Amino acid sequence: MIGILAASTAAILIRLAIASADQRGVGFSLVLAASRLTIASIALLPTWRSIQRQPPSIAACRYAAAAGIALAIHFATWITSLSYTSIAASTTLVTTNPIWVALFSWLWLKEIPSRLTLIGIAIALSGGILISVGSDSSTVISSQPWLGNGLALIGAWAASAYFLLGREAQRQGLGIGHYATVAYTVAAIVLLPLPLLLGTSYSGYPALTYGYMVLMALLPQLVGHTSFNWAVRWVSPTLVTLVILFEPVVSSLLGYWVFGEIPGSTVLIGAGVMLLGVALAAINR
Repeated sequence: MIGILAASTAAILIRLAIASADQRGVGFSLVLAASRLTIASIALLPTWRSIQRQPPSIAACRYAAAAGIALAIHFATWITSLSYTSIAASTTLVTTNPIWVALFSWLWLKEIPSRLTLIGIAIALSGGILISVGSDSSTVISSQPWLGNGLALIGAWAASAYFLLGREAQRQGLGIGHYATVAYTVAAIVLLPLPLLLGTSYSGYPALTYGYMVLMALLPQLVGHTSFNWAVRWVSPTLVTLVILFEPVVSSLLGYWVFGEIPGSTVLIGAGVMLLGVALAAINR
């Protein structure tokens, strides 16, 4: 529960950072993504000593590095989506990774999904259509909800690749702590130069904006994501996946409390349908 509460603050902190800096768009979104992962990587620096004492296999490192690239894509697209669509739509779409993991496992790993999983996927996709159609009537900060929804969906695909690659890295002998350190660091390295290439600076923002960046790294990243990784070691991954489905619910409530953001009724119905479908797919895995 602590992990869910921490992870659910991500969308709120991102919106607060955007508002405090009075910036919007791809460049500043990449600044937020890179800063979040860089600060988290710095916090995990002590872990590199144990990695040096017990070097993992080359194959494990390759999977972890690839997972880091997928994580960079995930944050770049999802954080940008919050400039264009509602918190409810964005967080619901980005947490659909269980259905994409099932599909990717079917296509790449030849793990055939069950009938219940396929039913869950179909239900979730119908919910996604409702969210996309209903986003036009939501109280959002932009008039381009379809762009935001699309970016959030790409973020879900990237997160799915991140989970699959991370599973392979751990199967190759890389511990969860070491895996997180490698993945976060690679993701930070990938993201750091991108804002500069787009002409966006890391400096010149209000102190409050940098405070939100630090909170992003500490709460949703280190507490939220790391607690999920830790939980998978002790309880069923399916249970962890189902718990993560509460993230869009909590984020939407926080969005209403902090910003007064009220999604349209079609978005809310679509979110409920999608979460039901994802739950069915996840339970059967």
